Amino acid sequence: MQAVYNIAEICARHGITDVVLSPGSRSAPLTLAFARHPGLNVRVVPDERAAAFIGLGIAQAQRRAVALVCTSGTAGLNYAPAVAEAFFQQIPLVIFTADRPPEWIDQLDGQTIRQHNLYGAHAKGAFEFPVETAHPDAKWYSARIVNEAINLAQAAPAGPVQVNVPLREPFYPKAGEEIRFEQDVKIIRDDADVPSNTFYAEAHTAPPYNDLLNRILVVVGQHISDSSLAEALKHFAHQSGAIVVADSISNLSANIPTVLSQDIFLSSANEEFRESLRPGLLITLGKSLISKSLKLYLRKYPAEQQWHLQPYGGQVADVFRSLTKVVRTSPFIFLSDFAHEFSKELRVQAMPYGKIWRRANQQSSEFINSFFTDETQPFNEFSAFRHALAALPETTALHLANSMAVRYANILGIPQGRQIEVFANRGTSGIDGCNSTAVGAALAQPERPVVLLTGDVAFFYDRNAFWHNYPTPNLRVVLFNNHGGGIFRIIDGPRQQPELEEFFETRQALTAENTAKDFNLRYFPVSSFEELEAALPVFFAAETGAAILEVFTDSKTNAAFFEEYRAAVKAAFA
Repeated sequence: MQAVYNIAEICARHGITDVVLSPGSRSAPLTLAFARHPGLNVRVVPDERAAAFIGLGIAQAQRRAVALVCTSGTAGLNYAPAVAEAFFQQIPLVIFTADRPPEWIDQLDGQTIRQHNLYGAHAKGAFEFPVETAHPDAKWYSARIVNEAINLAQAAPAGPVQVNVPLREPFYPKAGEEIRFEQDVKIIRDDADVPSNTFYAEAHTAPPYNDLLNRILVVVGQHISDSSLAEALKHFAHQSGAIVVADSISNLSANIPTVLSQDIFLSSANEEFRESLRPGLLITLGKSLISKSLKLYLRKYPAEQQWHLQPYGGQVADVFRSLTKVVRTSPFIFLSDFAHEFSKELRVQAMPYGKIWRRANQQSSEFINSFFTDETQPFNEFSAFRHALAALPETTALHLANSMAVRYANILGIPQGRQIEVFANRGTSGIDGCNSTAVGAALAQPERPVVLLTGDVAFFYDRNAFWHNYPTPNLRVVLFNNHGGGIFRIIDGPRQQPELEEFFETRQALTAENTAKDFNLRYFPVSSFEELEAALPVFFAAETGAAILEVFTDSKTNAAFFEEYRAAVKAAFA
């Protein structure tokens, strides 16, 4: 078992500090090794699906790999949604799945499935730990593949890696037997720098590009908070006259002047206005975009040239169907270098294009502010969401659940000047681990407010996120409960079907009151603007501790109010 026990030591030597494991018998040697290692912080979460998303949330917050440990059989399969999310968000997870020895696979033995390469195309790699490790070569090999797995998980682009560990009985040490961690264990480091090739020098001088430089649009998808990149982007926009469009999950909008209201004004049916927004050169960076309006617009009005900045190898998505160049370099280096090439004359020429975007953005901000001032509006989740956003504490790590929560935030924008960092599971855009990811963030950053804004279906789907024994006094969950999947009343296909309520919206009568009691969370139910405004300051107060604010609204009222909003947008930007 020494080679198995050394796994924990190798993880610690590589800088992994956090391990999330779920109990099981076959995984006992792994569990004991991690639990007894003095350099590791090990947390137990019984539900493997929640455990994996909690691990993802920790890795996301700490920006380093987290280890997951589970027993054999379907336990590892329950990691799959979080593994896929980590793959598309490029978050490093090192997954240790205990397994039966190979001779017992397909022999109707309990808790036995085919675990080799369990996550297929949604993992960066899969390694098979040797069953027998007594021979020195086998011991060397076992240490080597654990090193390789950790290095692969953390190398750009980061992502999840599986190490499948077949184990034979006995699993448990004898009474009084000590687990040793060998200090001369083999460590292999991969410190290769991310490639930073300079951008193509002819790009700004060749004749085909002369006119394009007067109409530069920069679109930033999901991105971690990066002050250096934000500064480079700000300088580039100033020098070039470029317009920067960013989703709420870009984490750049708080530091630079960006267009944030594209979801509003791109709904305009005015073809002349829409044509005037068409970019000559589109520069993209980051990952996925929330804004469907922006994606549809740039597909219908494609740029003449699109360059995507990506500082590592691998696949590049052609989201707007206009990709012409992949620039394999750091966006920071590219934008910094490119900014120096712009003359004052070019910047002046670019100003008319920039003015169109900035004026539309300003008009959209004014529209939003005026639209919500109507005191006769019914209590609805869109307005309630706006109140909750406005009340967020300083330095909040804001987690947005998928479905309507992340869309509302993208329309309304994130409060400026409060150092709010935004997270969302937009790698796969599933609802299955939104609670757990926020819990992981709260555990990883106990000194920071962590706020989850979520709908009821996502919340109740992932209730096991709270089934653990670790305090999260910094966690706040704002739950918008309209007793069903309210988004289906807003989407033009399902809302027109007679099967809407039973087969799409899936009506449910649950409330979070019992969940709050079960997991010792303070509970604040509200069902009016007055109750919401009274509850928010107490709910967000540091001394309140972990809490759920449940905002009850009516699904039909919400849909009617959102339809009113969409009609007002069309009228305002006709």
